[in-house]
Amino acid sequence: MSATIVIPARYASTRYPGKPLVTLTGATGESRSLIERSWNAAKSVSGVDRVVVATDDDRIRDASESFGAEVVMTSSDCFNGTERCADALPALGEEPEIVVNLQGDAPLTPAWFVEDLIKGLRAAPDAACATPVLRCDGWALNGFLEDRRNGRVGGTTAVFAQDMSALYFSKEVIPFTSNTYSNNAETPVFHHVGVYAYRPDALRAYATWPVGPLEKLEGLEQLRFLENSRKVLCVEVEARGRQFWELNNPEDVPRLEAMLSEMGHP
Repeated sequence: MSATIVIPARYASTRYPGKPLVTLTGATGESRSLIERSWNAAKSVSGVDRVVVATDDDRIRDASESFGAEVVMTSSDCFNGTERCADALPALGEEPEIVVNLQGDAPLTPAWFVEDLIKGLRAAPDAACATPVLRCDGWALNGFLEDRRNGRVGGTTAVFAQDMSALYFSKEVIPFTSNTYSNNAETPVFHHVGVYAYRPDALRAYATWPVGPLEKLEGLEQLRFLENSRKVLCVEVEARGRQFWELNNPEDVPRLEAMLSEMGHP
């Protein structure tokens, strides 16, 4: 079963304009753009036939091609990364059986997150798409709560049923817990990792649905599947000692750079 990773990237982000071209300094002191680091993360995934950057911006295209990435140009009307992946489908030529959306703001995404995700979707023929969830330790949960206290979105959390089908995703920290947790403690909160695996038919259907009220309120693209009664499979992944963080705000840059250095990323 063939799988293609698409990295949707846009310049005109409301919260962080130009985010794909922001440079991050790694362990060796080299500065590389966010889109290049995301590309390198995608290329490290095994069992994937192709990696493509999908953008509507010439600056991102030029930067991506400069480090050897394959690029497809998409419409500037794409509302989110899932729509951009759907828009990229015709440009891919031979259609893959699974399309993976590896969003370009999470360069620390471990390869096994994506590998487990693809495996999970293959094993769930009734699911329109699949997405990883990672149980928060106290360090991650406390970071999310601190961001919310300061008016920032530090990450998305997920709740799901016993069969791992998603019930809801939120930029608030859910479920609520009044407990306090040490950095290494296990918590009942799951961080939604912003990666998706779709079946092409589900992608095409997604592009025809209007934005629903929950997607509009939360600003979370995956809620469109839930609002249209399509199953989203949550695949629990393991950190294996790795910290995971997304670049959501300018304040996240030093945090990500420190993590790149700790993990030895050049």
